[in-house]
Amino acid sequence: MSSLPDAPGSFVAAELASQPEMWRAAAALAPSVAGVLPQPGERVAVVGCGTSWFIAMSYAVAREQRGQGVTDAFAGSEYPASREYDRVVAISRSGTTTEIVDLLTAVPDQRTVLITAVSDSPAATRADEVVELSFADEQSVVQTRFATTALALLRAGLGDEIVPLASACARALTEPIDDLLDAEQVTFVGRGPAVGLACEAALKTREAAQFWAESYPAMDYRHGPIAIAQPGRLVWSLGEAPAGLAEDVARTSARFVHHDLDPLAALVVAQRFAVALAHRRGLNPDRPRSLTRSVILV
Repeated sequence: MSSLPDAPGSFVAAELASQPEMWRAAAALAPSVAGVLPQPGERVAVVGCGTSWFIAMSYAVAREQRGQGVTDAFAGSEYPASREYDRVVAISRSGTTTEIVDLLTAVPDQRTVLITAVSDSPAATRADEVVELSFADEQSVVQTRFATTALALLRAGLGDEIVPLASACARALTEPIDDLLDAEQVTFVGRGPAVGLACEAALKTREAAQFWAESYPAMDYRHGPIAIAQPGRLVWSLGEAPAGLAEDVARTSARFVHHDLDPLAALVVAQRFAVALAHRRGLNPDRPRSLTRSVILV
């Protein structure tokens, strides 16, 4: 496991660095759970809360783009009870999140699959099938490797090659970020599956560093949000940007940031940025203010 000099001494630093290994483990696991994951032609809902919801968003778009069937993503609390799906996939690291437990309880007539790090959790007892990623569990409150490993597994189920993706992740761990840390604000943008990942990059930056971060579909960015672009701020594209966007950002004197990586690997650079910002600001990224590992409502 490599170390991250830009984020020393925290659980999340080690968890970030382990992601290539985690993704390769997901690729190895994928054949054994192929029958549990969504099948081509099925109508599928993917649900999660916070980070897991954004991972669900990314997967839903990727699955539809590959022509494998209607795929909708919902926050756990917003699942439309009146709809019927062939399979409902819930993503929950701890398996204790109230909205996910309640949802799995409320859809007894639909086939449910839980992707989790904890196989004996309350959510696991309510799901029809469980995919356990205990090897990707985390000590940090801030999610990094569990979420990306879940998406790597789901993408393997779509036929994506994950081992080369893990190599891209290793490269993401070495991309320079020191020259980005003086920014006063960052907006992440993406298209297709990268829209959810842009949302996750912004969330990670807010969680870990209490930093002003926003996210938008890249094509929609010019419909208003570009008004806040100015010197000292970043516009960070995960994946290929729309034609002309970099030039439009340059005219605002904001800095346009892009890495020639698969958006999932590019997310790792953004994770490192968030954690490095936290350290620079004297914060503990393992224990963000007002956050816990799981939201359990009473």
